[in-house]
Amino acid sequence: MTPLPPDRLDAILARHDIATATLSAGSADAETFVQLSRELAELDPVVAAIRTYRAADENLRGVEALIEEPGSDPEMRALAADEKPEAEAALLAAHRALQLMLLPKDAADEKSAILEVRAGTGGDEAALFAGDLFRMYAKYAEAKGWKVEVISESEGTVGGYREIVAEVKGRGVFARLKFESGAHRVQRVPETETQGRIHTSAATVAVLPEAEDVDIVVNESDLKIDTMRAQGAGGQHVNKTESAIRITHIPSGIVVFVQEERSQHKNRARAMALLRARLYDAERTAKDAARAADRRAQVGSGDRSERIRTYNFPQARVTDHRINLTLYKLAEILDGTALDELVDALVTEHQAELLAAEGMA
Repeated sequence: MTPLPPDRLDAILARHDIATATLSAGSADAETFVQLSRELAELDPVVAAIRTYRAADENLRGVEALIEEPGSDPEMRALAADEKPEAEAALLAAHRALQLMLLPKDAADEKSAILEVRAGTGGDEAALFAGDLFRMYAKYAEAKGWKVEVISESEGTVGGYREIVAEVKGRGVFARLKFESGAHRVQRVPETETQGRIHTSAATVAVLPEAEDVDIVVNESDLKIDTMRAQGAGGQHVNKTESAIRITHIPSGIVVFVQEERSQHKNRARAMALLRARLYDAERTAKDAARAADRRAQVGSGDRSERIRTYNFPQARVTDHRINLTLYKLAEILDGTALDELVDALVTEHQAELLAAEGMA
């Protein structure tokens, strides 16, 4: 068990005491009050974990001292010896919990996210699979109490989607969905297959943290904004109203197109949200690449073109290739009810990598 630095723990406790005292004094202005309240909300669970850890450590030391004290009552030493395994287990659990809380936090974890699902190789079957994936995430979001709003979509010729982009709004969305970015592969017999042959097709998923104005500053002079008529079904409104918006960010070359709303104003707002998310993701990716240049890339920050997961229908199994985990729960995963089992395993692996990188493994 790697010792936790006492100086760092003392510094956290001191920060917590100062913030608590300042708020209790009632002298903070509105902005400081909000800032300190947020800081306390983040520090409270860490402080509780520090106190639990130190109490467990003190308890184990007391048990060991009683065992090693030659003049103590033999019966008391025997009781202490019986208690030692439980005290050691309690300290190990408290140590592990505190370790995880001390890991560097991803500033984007608490944010909402932009979810993009696109059909890859496989033609119509790939579009159908993209539809299956989007429904999986939509059901998962519903179970979590998150709100899903489609920004843009392009339907496949026989169903599903060639591409669909949506906002997933809620606290902690990005933390749970960020490991879904990558290429997802499906193996199944298409409905149009007359000889029962298994086909392989793919879809790609990208999950971007939703950026706020304070995260990314976009200069109007860097934008080329075009209005046009919406494409596809929609009756007279599509034919007569130029409500669709296409925004080109000239410095980066990023282009976004939104036509879901009848209001040009609403489409522009959604297009700007999508543009900020893509710019924010590009900035984060560049920083991640620089930090990871001398070590293995962290789970979730890998190349999205690499296959990360396979959904095999004949065997009703799903395999995540990054952590070599196979679950024979394909229906439950696609229904969103068992997706947490994959997400939890990926989070645990990610935490293990961070612990190793911090020298706390």
